[in-house]
Amino acid sequence: MINPRVLLVEDEPGLRLTLTDRLASEGYTVETASDGETGLASASTGGYDVIVLDVMLPRINGFDVCRELRHRGVTTPILMLTARGQVVDKVVGLKLGADDYLTKPFETIELMARLEALLRRVPAAAQGGGDRYRFGDVAIDFRKMEVVRGGAPVDLSAREFKLLRHFIAHRGATLSRDALLADVWGYDEMPLTRTVDVHVAGLRQKIEANPKAPEYILTVHGLGYKFVG
Repeated sequence: MINPRVLLVEDEPGLRLTLTDRLASEGYTVETASDGETGLASASTGGYDVIVLDVMLPRINGFDVCRELRHRGVTTPILMLTARGQVVDKVVGLKLGADDYLTKPFETIELMARLEALLRRVPAAAQGGGDRYRFGDVAIDFRKMEVVRGGAPVDLSAREFKLLRHFIAHRGATLSRDALLADVWGYDEMPLTRTVDVHVAGLRQKIEANPKAPEYILTVHGLGYKFVG
């Protein structure tokens, strides 16, 4: 990837400057925001490859920013920064849709390693500017919201398309049913966990050669699902 774009949402001026300089020196194109409201507006426009989001922000805290971004369908990887050491805060962040977290104080070399790991996990089509993705005999045009399998159009519902896009954006990661409910359905609707299984089964019927022995959307028993396309 050439010059990945990162949005840094951090209210501490000194840390914001330090991280901006370090990220830029490592080849990142950096944009910053000093409060949650500005960060949410910037992140919602898309075009970023990764977001570094502080939890303790003025106006809107990082948890609420993360939740709202996922509700809006923004799948950009989010690395949360927190000064808190409590496990519950880390769990809350991950449940709201964050992809990773780092507790302050931290070494910048660890931050860089975490960002590189997140960028490796996300396929090009799910990163800023990408609008197509292919796996097996399935081709997806995200911009047109079209899916073709073996040259024939596949009729996906809006929810099925959003679920598939979310799986692709988090390729290789095990996603719990609760996380999928939060990110794909949104907390406002609060559907039953069984809803996830029903939609995954429907999606498999449409994109898998053998839905009973799926190649791409795998069940991780006791944990959830993983996309490996």
